[in-house]
Amino acid sequence: MISVLILTRNEQNDLPACLSSVSWSDDIHVFDSHSTDNTVEIAKAAGAHVHTRTFDDYATHRNAALATIPFKYPWVFLPDADERPTPELSREMQIALAAPDQTSAFRVRRRDFLFDTWLKHAQISPFYIRLVRPERVRYTRAINEVLEVNGPVAELSYPLDHYPFSKGIARWVEKHNLYSSMEAELIVRSQGLQNPSLLTALRDPDFHTRRLHQKAIFYRLPARPLLKWVYMVFLRRAILDGPAGLTYATLQAFYEYLIVLKTKELRRGGA
Repeated sequence: MISVLILTRNEQNDLPACLSSVSWSDDIHVFDSHSTDNTVEIAKAAGAHVHTRTFDDYATHRNAALATIPFKYPWVFLPDADERPTPELSREMQIALAAPDQTSAFRVRRRDFLFDTWLKHAQISPFYIRLVRPERVRYTRAINEVLEVNGPVAELSYPLDHYPFSKGIARWVEKHNLYSSMEAELIVRSQGLQNPSLLTALRDPDFHTRRLHQKAIFYRLPARPLLKWVYMVFLRRAILDGPAGLTYATLQAFYEYLIVLKTKELRRGGA
């Protein structure tokens, strides 16, 4: 069997479907950040173990959950509240437990949805590590955190479905307003990668290492919001995803513009 860890903060709308999608596990843990809605009650009613911790940053919070929760099984599945493993993925994860002992984690392909449309082309980062041995992984970076794995990472073939707009466009904008502030603070404090390598960004065998160097290089480019929109629409072919793809590309460019503006503001001594 596999343990499940879900991090929450006011997730009463998404949590029921998430819990239902992992009901095959008899060791589900909800790590809550003092929700003010019915999140905790929903989790307890579903038989989940509820733990509470005050949120500080994403990496520290996730590391605290992995380090302090007494999981029943050696493998832990890590869905967000707005993610759902497909039935095929749930079955595949059980089979994957027969992997060699040195395997430390499994990576899955995530499918993001907007307007009931899979953003097949628009989605920039489709691969995420979601099944891990807790003692062999560690999160770094306060925002858009990176999972470092000590040992080999294997692949799972079936998808994990993600609904980032389940709470509406306004909630997505609210979250990314916060994310952009945190990204700007990281840039100004120079906590990002100091010496990114173009060769590593293009050819490193590890997806997350490539993404780390790609992001560091991207932050050094002029006209980033426009470049991001052009890249998503024409190079990644978000236009093939129809109105949903164009909408998503525009929202991502807007998010990038917020990071640019807030970085300039902080460097000028602003708020």
